[in-house]
Amino acid sequence: MEYSYPFSIDWSTDDIVDVVRFFEGIEMAYEKGINREDMFKRYKKFKEVVPSISEEKTYFREFEEESGYASFPVIKEMKAKSDGDFIRLDKK
Repeated sequence: MEYSYPFSIDWSTDDIVDVVRFFEGIEMAYEKGINREDMFKRYKKFKEVVPSISEEKTYFREFEEESGYASFPVIKEMKAKSDGDFIRLDKK
């Protein structure tokens, strides 16, 4: 698939890498699955870059429009699971 990841030109290179890794985790949750701890670490880094809920929703929406992958269901599943669990969702 060819699409771009949402980011801000105001972010540092490290911030952009953290956000891209987070969205790669979202892709993995739909394509092959991802370990809950790994997704949690990626989300935590993402939240350090994007602490605002409204900004988070904006980036989630932009990513879904580009890729077709919804981020919120992955986050919801991540929060509901226990350590050691695997997150795997079906793309609708």
